[in-house]
Amino acid sequence: MKPKYAKTTFMAVFSVGAVLFSAHAGGGFATGNQANTYYVGLGWAGVASAVLAMLLLTLTMKEAMIMYNSRGLKGHRELFETLYHPFDKLFWLFEIFFYIMVLMAVAAAISGAASALTTYFGLDYTIGVVGVGLLVLMLTIFGAGIVRAASTYMGIAILITAITIYAVGIFNSESTILEVLKQDMQASGFGNVPQAIINAFTYAGFQCVTLPTMVACGTILNNKQGCSKSMTISFVINTVALVLSVFMLLCWQSTYTAVEGGTIIPTLTVCNVMGIDGLTVIYGICLLLCLISTGVTTIFGFVARFEKLPIFKKIESAPVRSAIVSAFIIVLSMSISMMGLSNIIKYGYGYCGYLGIAVVVIPFLTVGAYKNRKYMKAHGESFEMSAANAEAVSSMAETAESPGYRVRRKAAIEAAAAPAEAE
Repeated sequence: MKPKYAKTTFMAVFSVGAVLFSAHAGGGFATGNQANTYYVGLGWAGVASAVLAMLLLTLTMKEAMIMYNSRGLKGHRELFETLYHPFDKLFWLFEIFFYIMVLMAVAAAISGAASALTTYFGLDYTIGVVGVGLLVLMLTIFGAGIVRAASTYMGIAILITAITIYAVGIFNSESTILEVLKQDMQASGFGNVPQAIINAFTYAGFQCVTLPTMVACGTILNNKQGCSKSMTISFVINTVALVLSVFMLLCWQSTYTAVEGGTIIPTLTVCNVMGIDGLTVIYGICLLLCLISTGVTTIFGFVARFEKLPIFKKIESAPVRSAIVSAFIIVLSMSISMMGLSNIIKYGYGYCGYLGIAVVVIPFLTVGAYKNRKYMKAHGESFEMSAANAEAVSSMAETAESPGYRVRRKAAIEAAAAPAEAE
């Protein structure tokens, strides 16, 4: 007889899967730099690598959500203490990974926006970095609420325009994707497979920075089946989007690599070459807004955490405290931005990815999976949730279009974006 467990609605399952998709397919994804750095140079093996990366990422998130929800945990610190137990203090490894990776994400957002300004207006890159950094600082201090409210819509806009460019680019290329893959297979054979596997783990590793957001939003899933289904949905939509970008860039690789600076934002370079002016303008505007909003919302989470440190308690004015912390983080991010977007994604994201493999991916797919199976065998597949998780599940009686549901989900995302205060 099959075990009985609490019913999880399809809307709950789909919404959690969509959160991981929106977290992955943002401004950094839309530039095409990530796909170009980790997949395009590997040819057909790069396509397989992209699929493997999404499989590793979604499996890791599934085990994390099962562990988090089944035990009614209240924060990602408790999650990693449970994962690493009896070596609880190792949770600091994730904290280190998280802060470095988020700092790299801010630097990449500033660098990406500055690179776009350079491409569109010929603005000096250094001046662009300084200008974007100052704009992000002002918005973080005075307009973070507005930017955070609009960030979802900007993310949707850049995603739609980017996927449109991918689709148009694939069909407008001189060679079909099948011809490109066939030629690469004949030229390289299986020689790139080892590197493709490494790149898949690395990409999944640095994408695990989204884990606190996922476990916070995933509390609406009240059984193992729900967690599995949501990540299956997320795997499909994330893989389709990522593979589309790789296909388009493979078709146009010889074109954008021949353009000076064409590999920095290859999606924009291809769009310019295709000569679709309207789409190029819309993409550029959406990309700039999305990158800037990413920088603002990420820094806001940093500020919420660090302004509570004892060193700032003597400053009574909250705006002054926020300004000081924001300025420090932005100056540091701007300094990293001088490396250039390609170097940040290749080396900054890359080394963080290695750390993510060791700290998140492998532990959850081995020790975490074992602990979850053992726990499920003893307690069943229906989770006994904390009061907070139970309230989140009850909210799923509302539809996804309900303002109440959107507010609760947004609150969960914002709570997860601000790292938990260490004791």
